[in-house]
Amino acid sequence: MRKRIVAGNWKMNKTYSEAQDLMNQLAAYKKENTTNCEVYIAPPALYITAAKNIFANNEVGVFAQDMSEHTSGAYTGEIAADMLASVNATGAIIGHSERRQYHGETDSHCNRKVKLALDNGLVPIYCNGETLEQRKAGQHFEVIKNQTEVALFTLTAEEIKKVVIAYEPVWAIGTGETATPDQAQEIHAHIRSLIASKYGQEVADEISILYGGSVKPDNAKEIFSKPDVDGGLIGGAALKLEDFATIIKAFD
Repeated sequence: MRKRIVAGNWKMNKTYSEAQDLMNQLAAYKKENTTNCEVYIAPPALYITAAKNIFANNEVGVFAQDMSEHTSGAYTGEIAADMLASVNATGAIIGHSERRQYHGETDSHCNRKVKLALDNGLVPIYCNGETLEQRKAGQHFEVIKNQTEVALFTLTAEEIKKVVIAYEPVWAIGTGETATPDQAQEIHAHIRSLIASKYGQEVADEISILYGGSVKPDNAKEIFSKPDVDGGLIGGAALKLEDFATIIKAFD
């Protein structure tokens, strides 16, 4: 049975003291509440070690927001997979739409990063999704197909079962457009069918596919009720415990 997951991507937010406060609040919440899903956070990389100390019992997975496609060397500012593994990070987000937009990250880069993450015992959360222009041109199914095949289809069946996929409808984030739960389900089902066509239905049914299109407390329950939506990659709503906890409770 595939995992249900609520993952909070903090992006470039929170000072160290603010981050500690939020992590301590989340730790207290997890101690007091049983959750029907796995809970992950991706704080700024500076805070990963502090997060691992706060969540010492592994009740919350701690992810990097990105990692290098290189193993080591003269790559100023980059963080290698083995460095993340050495501080006991749970995994890394790979191919986020903002990394693609602002840093030119491609599916080929993502493929190398996913492989390195797996080789170092890290869980990759691989992100894909189409832009507004691609959606309006009716290219969304083909875009998702290409992204999935290039980034993931060099993996073995055992490897791909360890990957979490996050679908981000870039066209519905900050554009004024809105993605419906049915549209989310449509693409999630498409992604699962692509994996099934390559690896078989049994493998496809083991892979968690998260929705990354502005999940909020008031829409999480409906989105998570869709059969191929296994949780969410949460942005802004992950920065306040009350909002994040409400989304976690959507699986109750």
